Amino acid sequence: MFYLGVPWVSPVRRIVIIQLGWRNIWRNRRRTAVILTAVIIGVWSMVFLGALMRGTADRMVRNGIATLTGHLQIQHPSYRKDPLVEHRIRDPETVYRALEQRLPSDARWTARVRVNAVANNARHAGGVVLLGIDPPTEAAVSFISEAAVVAGRYLRSGEPHHILIGQALADKLETRLGNKLVMMSQDADGEIASRAFRICGIYRTEMESTEKQYVFATRSAVQQMLKIGNDVSEVSVLLQRHGRVDDVVKGLKKTLAAEPYQVLSWRELLPLVTAVLNMYDGFILIWFLTVFVAMGFGLVNTILMAVLERIREFGLLSAIGMKPPWVVAEVLVESFFLLAIGTATGNILGMLSVVMLSRTGIDLSAFAAGMEFVGMSRLIFPVLLVKDVFMANATILLLGLLVSLYPAVKAARFKPVQAMAHN
Repeated sequence: MFYLGVPWVSPVRRIVIIQLGWRNIWRNRRRTAVILTAVIIGVWSMVFLGALMRGTADRMVRNGIATLTGHLQIQHPSYRKDPLVEHRIRDPETVYRALEQRLPSDARWTARVRVNAVANNARHAGGVVLLGIDPPTEAAVSFISEAAVVAGRYLRSGEPHHILIGQALADKLETRLGNKLVMMSQDADGEIASRAFRICGIYRTEMESTEKQYVFATRSAVQQMLKIGNDVSEVSVLLQRHGRVDDVVKGLKKTLAAEPYQVLSWRELLPLVTAVLNMYDGFILIWFLTVFVAMGFGLVNTILMAVLERIREFGLLSAIGMKPPWVVAEVLVESFFLLAIGTATGNILGMLSVVMLSRTGIDLSAFAAGMEFVGMSRLIFPVLLVKDVFMANATILLLGLLVSLYPAVKAARFKPVQAMAHN
C-alpha cells in the first residue's frame, strides 16, 4: 500500500497491483537475475564485512582489557604520564575498602606493582615491564594464568625468586626454562635495584609484543626489591557486565574523592583503541552507502529499462482507467519484491558466512607486526550486531524504493495516445 498524496488505494486494487508487480518481475528472468545478484552481493557484503569490522573492534577491546588493563584502574594521578616507582599508591588499604564497598559481588580485582626494568643474562639484555602480581587474583583478571603457560608452571604466591616470561622474550634473550634472569630497576630511594630470578614458566599470548614486554614475579618479591613495603602501582578491576563500567567508575570516584588517587575506565587507559572504535561506526556507514550507490545505479537502470520496454502496456492500463498513482504503486511493488528477495537471500548468505568463520576466524599472522601496533590480534572472529543488520536492510529497502521513484513517476506520466503510438 502506497500513499502519494492521493486517496488510499482500495483493497481490491491493492491486490491487483501486488499481483501485477509479482508477475512483472519474472517476465524477464535474465534481467531480474542480474539485479537480484547485485542486491544479494550488496547485502551480503554489508552484513559480512560489517561483522568483520565489529569482530576486529571486539578483539581489540578484549585484548586491551585482558592485557593488564581491566575495565578500570585506580592509580596515582601522575602514574600514567610518568610511571615511576615514587608514583605509587601508598595507602592501598583505603582503595581495597572502597572496592569492597562499591564493586558488584561478581567483580574481580587485583593489585600490582608495575615498573620499567631491564632484563639481562650473560649474553643479552632488553627493556621490559616488570610486574609484581598476586598469582590467584591476577589469573581472574587478566590473560596471565595457568592456561597461558606453555612450559614450566605458573607462579605461586610468596615465591621470592621465580619469574614468568613470554616465549618471544625467551627467544630474544636466548634463554630457557630454569635459567636465571637478572632484573634491574630503580627503587624507592632512587638507587638501582637488581635481583636474580629463576625462570619457572614461559607463557604464550595472541600478541607477540605482549610476550616481549611483560615479565611477572610475585608482588611481595618485587615490593622487597624496590623497598616499597606493601605499596602498589595500580589496582585493576574486571567486571562481568561491560555496561556497568561507567556507573562503577562514578561510584569509586565519589568514594575516593578525598584520596590522592584517580579512577580511569578502559576507554581512558586505551585511547588508541577508543579512537579506532569511534571511527568504526563511521566506516561502516560509509561502506553501506558506498555499496548502495553502486547497487542503486543498477536498480534504477533495470527498473527504467523495464518501464521503457512496457510503454504500450502502461498506456493501455491508463486507457482502461488505471490512475497515475496506481501506476507508481505498481512499479514500486516490483522494486520492493526485487529488494525484499535480494535482501533476504543476502542476509542468509551473510549470516552463514559469519557462522562458518566464527569457529576458525581469519588468520592474519602475515600482518601481525602491523596489526599489533594498534592492539589487534592475529585472529579475527566476526561479530554480528543486530543494529548493523537492521541498518543494512533499512539502507537497501528504504533508499532502494526512493531511487525507484524516478522510473515509477516516469511510467505514470505516459499518455495513453502517445503510449499506444509507441513502437
